[in-house]
Amino acid sequence: MKTFKVTGTINKPRLSTSFVRELLAEKSEHAVEKVYAEIGSRHRVRRFHIKIISSEEISVDQIKNPILKKIVAGA
Repeated sequence: MKTFKVTGTINKPRLSTSFVRELLAEKSEHAVEKVYAEIGSRHRVRRFHIKIISSEEISVDQIKNPILKKIVAGA
Protein backbone atom coordinates (compact mmCIF):
# COMPACT_ATOMS: atom_id res chain seq x y z
CA MET A 1 0.00 0.00 0.00
CA LYS A 2 1.17 3.50 -0.85
CA THR A 3 0.43 6.74 0.95
CA PHE A 4 -1.40 9.46 -0.95
CA LYS A 5 -2.17 13.09 -0.17
CA VAL A 6 -5.44 14.25 -1.73
CA THR A 7 -6.32 17.95 -1.71
CA GLY A 8 -9.54 19.53 -2.85
CA THR A 9 -12.48 21.78 -2.09
CA ILE A 10 -16.11 21.35 -1.07
CA ASN A 11 -18.44 23.81 -2.81
CA LYS A 12 -21.97 23.68 -1.43
CA PRO A 13 -24.40 26.59 -1.82
CA ARG A 14 -23.76 27.90 1.71
CA LEU A 15 -20.38 26.29 2.41
CA SER A 16 -17.03 26.51 0.67
CA THR A 17 -14.01 24.94 2.32
CA SER A 18 -10.78 23.20 1.38
CA PHE A 19 -9.44 19.89 2.68
CA VAL A 20 -6.30 17.75 2.71
CA ARG A 21 -6.52 13.99 3.36
CA GLU A 22 -3.67 11.52 3.76
CA LEU A 23 -4.59 7.87 3.27
CA LEU A 24 -3.39 4.46 2.17
CA ALA A 25 -4.36 3.09 -1.25
CA GLU A 26 -3.02 0.96 -4.10
CA LYS A 27 -3.45 3.62 -6.81
CA SER A 28 -4.21 7.31 -6.99
CA GLU A 29 -7.68 6.58 -8.40
CA HIS A 30 -8.49 4.41 -5.38
CA ALA A 31 -7.39 7.21 -3.04
CA VAL A 32 -9.70 9.68 -4.79
CA GLU A 33 -12.65 7.27 -4.58
CA LYS A 34 -11.99 6.76 -0.87
CA VAL A 35 -11.99 10.53 -0.31
CA TYR A 36 -15.31 10.88 -2.16
CA ALA A 37 -16.81 8.12 -0.01
CA GLU A 38 -15.49 9.42 3.33
CA ILE A 39 -16.33 13.09 2.82
CA GLY A 40 -19.69 12.24 1.32
CA SER A 41 -20.69 10.08 4.26
CA ARG A 42 -19.32 12.29 7.04
CA HIS A 43 -20.45 15.67 5.73
CA ARG A 44 -23.45 14.68 3.56
CA VAL A 45 -21.83 16.15 0.44
CA ARG A 46 -22.62 14.87 -3.05
CA ARG A 47 -19.77 14.02 -5.42
CA PHE A 48 -20.48 16.93 -7.74
CA HIS A 49 -19.92 19.35 -4.82
CA ILE A 50 -16.41 17.92 -4.22
CA LYS A 51 -13.59 19.11 -6.49
CA ILE A 52 -10.32 17.19 -6.28
CA ILE A 53 -7.36 19.50 -6.98
CA SER A 54 -4.50 17.02 -6.68
CA SER A 55 -3.66 13.48 -5.68
CA GLU A 56 -0.01 12.67 -5.16
CA GLU A 57 2.02 9.89 -3.61
CA ILE A 58 4.03 10.99 -0.59
CA SER A 59 6.96 9.48 1.28
CA VAL A 60 7.05 8.52 4.96
CA ASP A 61 8.88 11.77 5.81
CA GLN A 62 6.05 13.90 4.41
CA ILE A 63 3.22 12.22 6.34
CA LYS A 64 1.71 14.58 8.95
CA ASN A 65 -0.92 12.24 10.43
CA PRO A 66 0.83 10.52 13.39
CA ILE A 67 -1.39 7.41 13.30
CA LEU A 68 -0.87 6.89 9.57
CA LYS A 69 2.85 7.50 9.98
CA LYS A 70 3.04 4.79 12.65
CA ILE A 71 1.12 2.33 10.45
CA VAL A 72 3.37 2.96 7.43
CA ALA A 73 6.62 2.93 9.40
CA GLY A 74 5.62 -0.30 11.14
CA ALA A 75 6.92 0.84 14.50
